[in-house]
Amino acid sequence: MKNSKQILFASLIASALVGCEKLLPPAPEPGETIAEPTNGLTMAQMSHFIEGDELFAKIYTAEEGLGPIFIQNSCEGCHVGDGKGHPFNTEVRFGQIGDDGKFDYMLDQGGPQLQHRSIANYIPETLPEGHTTTSERIAPLVIGMGHLAAIHDQDIIDLEDIDDADGDGISGRINYITAKDYFIPEDFHIANSEGKYIGRFGKKAKEITLLDQVVFALKEDMGLTSDFDTEDLVNYEIGIGASDAVAEPEVGNNVVDHLVFYMRTLKTPTRRDLENPSVIHGEEIFKEIGCNKCHVEEFTTTAQDIDAISEKTFYPYTDLLLHDMGEALNDNYPEGDAKGNEWRTPPLWGLGLAADSQGGTGYYLHDGRATSLEETILLHAGEAGSIRDNYITLSDSEKEDLMSFLNSL
Repeated sequence: MKNSKQILFASLIASALVGCEKLLPPAPEPGETIAEPTNGLTMAQMSHFIEGDELFAKIYTAEEGLGPIFIQNSCEGCHVGDGKGHPFNTEVRFGQIGDDGKFDYMLDQGGPQLQHRSIANYIPETLPEGHTTTSERIAPLVIGMGHLAAIHDQDIIDLEDIDDADGDGISGRINYITAKDYFIPEDFHIANSEGKYIGRFGKKAKEITLLDQVVFALKEDMGLTSDFDTEDLVNYEIGIGASDAVAEPEVGNNVVDHLVFYMRTLKTPTRRDLENPSVIHGEEIFKEIGCNKCHVEEFTTTAQDIDAISEKTFYPYTDLLLHDMGEALNDNYPEGDAKGNEWRTPPLWGLGLAADSQGGTGYYLHDGRATSLEETILLHAGEAGSIRDNYITLSDSEKEDLMSFLNSL
């Protein structure tokens, strides 16, 4: 009797497992997800990464310092699964062009960014009277940023061509930024004659380091102060100095450190369908029509204190330079040396996975206005106008192959 019961129990377990296999989705294939650590981290580093991952997903409350005004209550609220943002989470930068033609970021009226949400018993911001300019942005992918942070400045300088000396119609340039007080240059950072450094993060490359990016996002997106920026957000419409009841800094250095480490060690995307003839041909077309003049394929990181990202060759498809993208994409909002019509070349890696984090529909360009890769290409103008025109002359089959390549990234 005992043996028959054991056999029956084993049969039920086996049936349940078979049923679960039918009900549960299979594990994702390598290259189908983006929120993963880079290969080769030590156990201690993996622990550090996991703590950063938890903080990236953490939902902050008013009791923990959220606000008093904010955009989202977690990093992942904008970067779902470390992916691109969605237009329902649009960030709005604003400012005013003065009578003298100079741009005023209206810092004394809540600039540079609108916080349209607030904690209980507090009033969210609205755009102040007198603003003349708004720039809408959706959050970028955060994968692979540690690799971008570890590119030697000289490699970026070598790509700069301000006066189009090679005559190819492309004249990308660096956005040189005044460093924050806490900035400590590494061996690969090169200051220009004015003591400014190369910006490489943000839609217009206005941040030099990942630390800059994290500190700005904590403050401007969630209203969380840190040792690097201790002044709380306030709504100037209801009175200067009114803030929440949580003492500054609201997050400690350990939080900032874990978030920076997490972003440094997120993996670079894995290419897919490499043997597909359509993808192979699409890559050839990508180069033939000139996309790679700005979307530069390959870089190698400098020596780093994390072996997994040290002296590694990777493929982001960006030059990290500013380019004139034409009047249709001109937001009239300068950042650093970047003008309204200038945007940093966004990395193309992860392009084929972007829509998964955006609810199934891809939203492209800085503000998500394009909902297909073709629409994105057709909106390229300025320096990229000739490359857009080259795309238009392609046959339908050539366009399909190009899209196959882009979706393989």
